[in-house]
Amino acid sequence: MTILEFPFPHVDPVAIAIGPVRIHWYAIMYLLAFAMAYGLMRLRLRHQPFASITKPSVWVPADIEDLLLYGIAGVILGGRLGYVLFYQLGYYVTHPLDVFKVWDGGMSFHGGAIGVILGMAFFAWRRSRPFLQVADFLVPSVPIGLAAGRIGNFINGELWGRAAPPDLPWAMRFPTGGNVLRHPSQLYQALLEGVLLFVLLWFYARKPRFRGQVAAAFLAGYGLFRFIAEYWREPDSQLGFLSLGLSMGQWLSVPMILAGVALWLWARKRGISDVQEPTDDPGKETAGENPEENAGDDIEKKSTGAVEESPETVDEAGETPAEKDETPSQS
Repeated sequence: MTILEFPFPHVDPVAIAIGPVRIHWYAIMYLLAFAMAYGLMRLRLRHQPFASITKPSVWVPADIEDLLLYGIAGVILGGRLGYVLFYQLGYYVTHPLDVFKVWDGGMSFHGGAIGVILGMAFFAWRRSRPFLQVADFLVPSVPIGLAAGRIGNFINGELWGRAAPPDLPWAMRFPTGGNVLRHPSQLYQALLEGVLLFVLLWFYARKPRFRGQVAAAFLAGYGLFRFIAEYWREPDSQLGFLSLGLSMGQWLSVPMILAGVALWLWARKRGISDVQEPTDDPGKETAGENPEENAGDDIEKKSTGAVEESPETVDEAGETPAEKDETPSQS
C-alpha cells in the first residue's frame, strides 16, 4: 500500500441478517432508487405540461403508483435478462437456476431500459396517453436511481475499473480485482450517469418542451456519459474488448446516442406541445351563449311577433274590428 492508495472500505454486502433472511445493500439501493423516483414524480405533477393536462384525464398520484409498478417489473426482469443475454449467456445456459439470484448482482442497464420501455408502453395503452408523454414524465427521475445502483455495485466490490496510475490519489484495490490499483469506476458512473445527468435533465425538463424531447435528452445524455465512463471501467472478463477496442457497454450506448439525437430532432420538427390551455368556466356563460336561454328568447319573440304579424280582417268600409271599437282615450 502506497501513500496515495485509497483503501477500499470493505462494507459487508449483507446489510441486515435475521436468521436465514439476508438483505443485501444492493437490494436496499434498488428500494431507495424506487422511493426517490416516486418522490420526484410527485414533484413532476406540479411542472408543466403535466400540471395543465386534463385530456384524456388529469395526471394524479395513482398514475405514479401504477407507472412505478410497471417500471419496477421492467427494471428487474429486463435488467436481469439483459445481463444474461448480453454478458454471460454461456454461463447461464449451463447454470439456469442462477438466473434468479438477483441479489448476487448482475443487472444490465440496457436490458432494464428495454423492460421499462415496455412497461411505459403498457401504461400508456391502459391510460390512453401518448407514449412519449409518459416517457417525458418518467425519465427525469431515473438518473438519481441509477446513481444509487452504482453505489450498490461499489459496496459489492464489483464492476471495478481499469488499472489506474500509481499516483492517482483515489485509486484502490478491490477484493476481487487482484493486487492492482484500479479506478473506482462505479463512483465515476454514479457521478456522471447519475448525479450530473439528473441535474442537467431535471433543469431541462422544468420548462415545457415538445413532446419527446425530454426522453430524447435522457437517451442521448445517458448514452454519452456511459460511453465516456466505460473508458475507466474494466470490460467483463468473458467479453473483453470488442471491435474498435470498445467494450460491450460502449457498443450498446452508441445506438442510444443516435436514437436520442434522432428523436429530439423529430420531436422538434413535429412541434407537439402537451401544455393544455384552461377551459372556460361554464358559470361565466352569457345569455346569448346559453342554448337554454336562447331557446327561451326565441319563444318570447315568437309569442310577441304572433300578435304583430297575425293578419287582420277588414270589413266593407275598410275598417278593422279594432278601429270600430277604438275610443279617444285609447288613442
